[in-house]
Amino acid sequence: MPTTATAARSSSQRRRKTTSSRRDDEAPVIPILARKVREVEAKAQRGKLGPTNRVKFQVIAFLVREERARVKADTEITGAARAELLKRLDGVATILAKTAARDTSLIQLLEVDAATSPVARRMRRDWLLESGAELPADELIITDNTPKITPVVPAALAEKQVVPASIEARQMANPFRAPDLTPRPTGDAPRRRLDGWELMGPLYKAFETGAGGSAASMELPPVPEFDRLSPRGLEVMPHQSRFLEAVRLGHREFLLADEPGLGKTAESVLAASVADAYPLLVVVPNVVKMNWAREVQRWTPQRRATVISGGGADIDAFADVFIVNYEILDRHLSWLSSIGLKGIVVDEAHFIKNLTSQRSQNVLALASRVREQTRHPLLLALTGTPLINDVEDFDAIWRFLGWTNGEKPGPELMEKLDATGLTPADKAFYPEAREAVISMGIVRRKKKDVAADLPDKLVADLPVELDDEYGRSIRQAERELGARLAAKYRRIIEARGDRGLAAGEIDDDIVRLVAHGELEESKAAGSGSENVFTMVRRIGQAKAHLAADYAVQLQRSVGKVVFFAKHIDVMDAAEAHFKASGLKAVSVRGEQTSTARQAAIDAFNSDPDVGIAVCSLTAAGVGLNMQAASNVVLAELSWTAAEQTQAIDRVHRIGQEEPVTAWRIIAAHTIDTKIAELIDSKEGLAQRALDGQAVEPGSSDSVQLSALMHLLRQALGAA
Repeated sequence: MPTTATAARSSSQRRRKTTSSRRDDEAPVIPILARKVREVEAKAQRGKLGPTNRVKFQVIAFLVREERARVKADTEITGAARAELLKRLDGVATILAKTAARDTSLIQLLEVDAATSPVARRMRRDWLLESGAELPADELIITDNTPKITPVVPAALAEKQVVPASIEARQMANPFRAPDLTPRPTGDAPRRRLDGWELMGPLYKAFETGAGGSAASMELPPVPEFDRLSPRGLEVMPHQSRFLEAVRLGHREFLLADEPGLGKTAESVLAASVADAYPLLVVVPNVVKMNWAREVQRWTPQRRATVISGGGADIDAFADVFIVNYEILDRHLSWLSSIGLKGIVVDEAHFIKNLTSQRSQNVLALASRVREQTRHPLLLALTGTPLINDVEDFDAIWRFLGWTNGEKPGPELMEKLDATGLTPADKAFYPEAREAVISMGIVRRKKKDVAADLPDKLVADLPVELDDEYGRSIRQAERELGARLAAKYRRIIEARGDRGLAAGEIDDDIVRLVAHGELEESKAAGSGSENVFTMVRRIGQAKAHLAADYAVQLQRSVGKVVFFAKHIDVMDAAEAHFKASGLKAVSVRGEQTSTARQAAIDAFNSDPDVGIAVCSLTAAGVGLNMQAASNVVLAELSWTAAEQTQAIDRVHRIGQEEPVTAWRIIAAHTIDTKIAELIDSKEGLAQRALDGQAVEPGSSDSVQLSALMHLLRQALGAA
């Protein structure tokens, strides 16, 4: 980064200011750095920093280094003033170091030769101008780097690529794709008023604060007079019809965030037909591949769908819809990027929220290639739970849809933001910015708003006592883990000194540091040692018989029941108990073939003798229709509210005729109780950001980290 320009100073103004103001006149950028570093620190305390705050962190580090060098070299500053300024810069640097200790991935940004993006250079320029600095012309105008063309297939995946023989036949049968004659913009994009502003942070903030207070759903056209889309014997619901009308009128990118159970699959299948977006790629979790193929056949019987499995030897290369699961997409990137896709649907789009994961990179690379090849392709991101921990979970989805590139808004969104006439310095910018993003294609409908005949759902907690020897050993293991964490905490406090802590006061930063270290060690250790993961698994094993026994009683009084568990041994124990009780049950597990899984679901929904479906919380929690039951038993808790919601909504769907109750089996006097509280608190984020509800913002920490922090505070006597 270039060196800091010397700020213009007026000696007459300096004489009129207070001592504090005189110090600021000597180095006017320091108060700005102090304010910005506190903002970054506050964000880091809630979890890992997102892209915007990582840029802020880097810019602060560069400016601290530059300002320190300038202060040392400035001969006009007195010795006392120089010492004071360096002390203040050291204070900013200390906070940077403390933040980097929380998130070690930030350390690389402190390197002197760390690469800087145009966004970072613009941010630096804006802060210096705010401080009153006079910058040379070449620092005032900052242009974007020439975008690099990233291959769809990275070098690391080149050897894994397969091209099924039938695909080669398709390519030879039609070697030339129809040309796209849509006019494309020429020349450089016009300069816009907001080009110099950092905008990603304000956009996230607009959603995080629920600016505007309304639900995050774009204005859709009214219901058309006639339903011309449904095949004979089927009918789309009014909310689906309005979405499809928007597609007919030309809208092509959507974050379809309807609550689970409102028919997003059918809407997507029909949207492809309306937009003539064939060939269409559908990327889905493995458990719903067969269901997607059935829905294509059901809603668009004139179209052919093919499911890609393994190396793709059995696929229909001349199909209109290609359905692939995330896990094997990396093997098929080469040929999928070359067949002229005109649309991509990403089901359960929250699966791509981690930008460092290979599956996210695969999906984003394919979407980028499709946008290069086709003007206005159909891009649909489907998820009932787009936010898991933090509002920046939107990042990957917005990139997939082409609304942003992670560093700045895309041209269309930038035009909408520019049209507001506001900047992030204006309070009114935030509701306007939120509405601008929503108008790009966020569609969020709640069941109670669009399906009046759909009953509400109730989550009822059933505390159970683990009063046998195994249960007592679990509680003892919790106490030992808490004591181990407390010992680590005390060693750190003793090593650094209490630094003014009052008697009994707890340093939250050290609590977080200890809990984060334990969590990382637990992930690395796996099941080989006693940690929070093995403890929760043991709780699930201890609850298995109790949960299964309750499901038996429930089934005998209300009929069909869906039983969810997280671990195979808990499912095995439950199935053995159901068999011993004379109940016929089916099983839905991750290791099953799609055919076996669908047969189990069909038997549960249609066979009156099948009373219980035993389902994996992870393998059966998405995309399945089990509305033959109205009661769900959650034998084990998930680590996310989203996973729990998805499981319950396998039953709470269109077609359900009875109120739905989910019975959570919770081990009393254990960490299970705290995990249930944390899961419930996470639901507030989506309610605030997507539904405009006045819900207090909660922590963006993971449930695992929060649970460990709770154990530590409890051991320290401050639960």
